[in-house]
Amino acid sequence: MIKTNAMRMLDKAGIAYDIREYTVDEQDLSGSHAADMLGVDHGSVFKTLVLKGEKTGYFVCCIPVDGELDLKKTAKLTGDKKVEMISVKDLLSVTGYIRGGCSPVGMKKHFPTWIDITAENYPEIVVSAGVRGQQIVIEPKRLADFTKGKFASFMPN
Repeated sequence: MIKTNAMRMLDKAGIAYDIREYTVDEQDLSGSHAADMLGVDHGSVFKTLVLKGEKTGYFVCCIPVDGELDLKKTAKLTGDKKVEMISVKDLLSVTGYIRGGCSPVGMKKHFPTWIDITAENYPEIVVSAGVRGQQIVIEPKRLADFTKGKFASFMPN
């Protein structure tokens, strides 16, 4: 197991978490694939999306792997008129992470973080550990506290 920056940061903060590993399929980097490989409820596995608002700049949304982001709802939530996903080619330079391995913990800079409210339905959720094939299992409140994240609803109804 590789000790990632996200793990080191959680360790330093004294935050409890577990690690789960799975075999990466380079043809399918989806969170749904990760959930299947881990044998866990898809609703408990959260993908990390990085967006940019026209006023607020970069921010992070964590949503269930099978979910979709409602951009209009998200813009309203962040106080922007318009928000958009950043391009995959910009992901590494903005966050320090690559597609399929983007964690809400340990990005190059701290960005405002939003976690879908459905996370509160689970005692633990799963997020990327910062590399493909490793996931952090953590209590949603602990993740929110560490990332200074807020729970909100920003997926289509």
